[in-house]
Amino acid sequence: MADQGSMVVFMPAGRRGAFAEGTTVLDAARELGVGIESICSGRLTCGKCKVRVEEGQFAKHAITSAADHLTAAGSEERELLHSMHADDCRLSCTAQVTGDVLIYVPEESRAHKQVIRKAAGNRVIDVDAAVRQIYVQVEDAALGEHRGDWRRLQDALEREAGLVNLDIDLPALRKLQPALRQAKRALTVIVWDDRQVIDVRPGYEEGIYGLAVDIGSTTVAVYLCDLRTGEVLATESEMNPQIIYGEDLMSRISYVLMNDDGAEKMHDAIIKALNKLAAQAAHTAGLKLRDIHEMVVAGNTTMIHLFLGVDPRELGGTPFALANRDAMDIKARDLGLRLHPAANVHVLPAEAGHVGADNVAVLVAEEPHRQDEIELIVDVGTNAEIVLGNRAWLMSASSPTGPAFEGAQISAGMRAAPGAIERVRIDRDTGRANFRVIGDERWSDEWDASAPSVIAGKPEYLAAGICGSGIIEVVAELFLAGILQADGRFNAAHATDRLIWEGRRGAYILATAQQTTNGQPLYVTQDDVRAIQLAKAALYAGAKILMKRAGIERVDRIVLAGAFGSYIDPLYALVLGLIPDCDPQRITAVGNAAGDGARIALLNRAKRREAMELAHGVRYVETAVAQDFQDEFVDAIHIPHASDSYPHLVDILPAPVASVVEPASTRRRMRTR
Repeated sequence: MADQGSMVVFMPAGRRGAFAEGTTVLDAARELGVGIESICSGRLTCGKCKVRVEEGQFAKHAITSAADHLTAAGSEERELLHSMHADDCRLSCTAQVTGDVLIYVPEESRAHKQVIRKAAGNRVIDVDAAVRQIYVQVEDAALGEHRGDWRRLQDALEREAGLVNLDIDLPALRKLQPALRQAKRALTVIVWDDRQVIDVRPGYEEGIYGLAVDIGSTTVAVYLCDLRTGEVLATESEMNPQIIYGEDLMSRISYVLMNDDGAEKMHDAIIKALNKLAAQAAHTAGLKLRDIHEMVVAGNTTMIHLFLGVDPRELGGTPFALANRDAMDIKARDLGLRLHPAANVHVLPAEAGHVGADNVAVLVAEEPHRQDEIELIVDVGTNAEIVLGNRAWLMSASSPTGPAFEGAQISAGMRAAPGAIERVRIDRDTGRANFRVIGDERWSDEWDASAPSVIAGKPEYLAAGICGSGIIEVVAELFLAGILQADGRFNAAHATDRLIWEGRRGAYILATAQQTTNGQPLYVTQDDVRAIQLAKAALYAGAKILMKRAGIERVDRIVLAGAFGSYIDPLYALVLGLIPDCDPQRITAVGNAAGDGARIALLNRAKRREAMELAHGVRYVETAVAQDFQDEFVDAIHIPHASDSYPHLVDILPAPVASVVEPASTRRRMRTR
C-alpha cells in the first residue's frame, strides 16, 4: 500500500486505504483483506467480482466519490455487465483507481457472506390481527332497488359480522362486481381494523398474511406471518443497504446535509431492500407478494424517517425534533412497496428524538411495565437504546455507541460471516489465544495444520477477521490475563510473546500468519481497544444516568436485546464494564426483541394501542445534554470501571483482577490518563 495516493473505502466492510493510481479495485480489496469473489482471475468471464461506486460527499471518510474516479469500462466489461443486468456496476478485476472512491461490495460478490442473526423469538402471542377474512353472501340486485353492490356488501357485513361504518379501498371496489358475478354473489372479504374493506375475492378462500419488519442501522429483518394462526412462515434478513452512506446514524444524517438527494437515495435503498426481502419470504412460504395484506415496522427514528422518505436532518442537532412521534397507518403503494395494492403499513410510535419505534417494540415484547423487579433492558447496536424500570415507572435513553460492536472501526474487524473470529480464550500463563471462527465449531487449538479440511482449495477454518462478539471477548480476556491494564494500555511487563511494540504502542497477535486466510497475522491494536472502551463507556454511561435519575444503585435484572446482544457472554459484558454490576444468573439475552415486538403488534392489534401508551408513558432522558454524562463516560472508559464496584465478579475472577473490581471504598479511585 502506498503512503500517499487515492483513498479507497470498501463498504460494508468499512476497510479503507490509500492506493497508487492504476491499482485495480480487486487488488486494493485483497490488500485490505476485503473478500471479493473472483473465479476467472480477471479474464472478464465470470462477472463474480462486480462492485458499485457510490457517488457523493462522505464526510466521515473525508472524500468525494465519483464514478469517473475509476478508469472507464471497456466494451467487453460493458457487455458482460449488461448481460447480467448490472449496468450500474463495475468489475473490480479490471476497474483501476484514479481518485478517491467509495466502493460498495454487494452481497453476491462477497467472498464471506454475512450471517444475520435475527431469528424470531419463541413467544406466546394472543392472535387478534387487524386484518381478517369474512365470508358473506351478498343479496342479488333487483330492478328498481338502487342500493348499489357496495351498499349490499355493507349490509351483508353488518348482518354477518356486526361491522358498520365501513369504507372500501378503490382497488377493492374495482374488483367487487366481477367477483360477485364470478361466484354467484358469494365473497371472501378482507377487512382492515374493522374500518375498511381492502380486498374482495370470489367464493370462499382462506389465507391472510402479514410482514413484521425491524429496520436496524446495520441489518434489516422481516418475518412473514400467518395472520390467522400467528405462525412465522419465513424469516429473511440482510445488511441495511444504507450502510454505504454511513455506518452510524449521524453519518447518514451528515450525508443528507451534504448531498441534496441523500434522503431520496437512502429511502430508495431501504424500499428496494424491503421489496427484495418480502419477495424472498413470500417465495419461501409458497406465496406471492400480493398475498401480504399488512406490514408493521419498527426502527430507530432516523431509520423510520428515511423509510418514510422524510428528511432526517432535524434529528442531527438540538432539539432533535421528530417529524412525527405517533403511530402511523400508510398504504404500502404510497411508499413503493410491492405488496397487495391495499396493504396497510403500520409504523410503531417513537418515544423521543433518538429513542424510536424499535425501543417501543422492545417494551411491547419484554413487558417491563408488568414486572415488580427493576429491570435494565439494553438493545445493543450501533445506537444503543436503554430502558430502566418496572410496573411503577419507566425511563429510557439512547447512547451513541457507534459501529465498533459490529466489528467496524476495528483494524481486522468484519461483519459476522464465515471466517470471523467470534469466541476467544487466552491462556493465563502463555498469553496465547485459542479462538473459534463462524462456520467451524472447533477451537483453533484443535486445528491440524498439517492436514486441513479443504473447501474450494482453501482451508475452511482459517480466520478472516474478527466480528463484534469476538472483539468483546478478546478485550475482556486480555484484561483477565493481565495483558491489558485497567486503563486500556497493554502491559509491557507481561511475559507473553504475543505482544509486539512500536515505540510505546503495543499490539496483540490474536491469530498467527498460519491461522489466517491472507497469511498475515491478525492483530488487536491499541486503537482497537480504545474503540471498544469508548463504545462500552457510552453504553454504560447511558445506563448510569438513568440509574442516577431513578435514585438506585443496583438493578435486579438485565436483559440484553438485539441480534448482537444475543451473542455477548454476560460474564464478559460484566468484566468489560459494558453493563452495571448484576448477578450473572440474572442477565439474559432475548434475541431480536424489536423484531418480536413488531411481530406481536402485527398479530395483536390491541398491542398497538399499548405501544402508544408506552411511548407516551416512558420518561425520556436526553443523555446528549445531561451535564453529568461526560463524567460518567470518562469513568466508564476504565475496565471494568474507574469507581463503580462489581461485587458479583470478585469471587469468580483471578485474585489480581478481582482486586480491581472490589467495592470502590476499599481501593484507590483510578483516573483516566
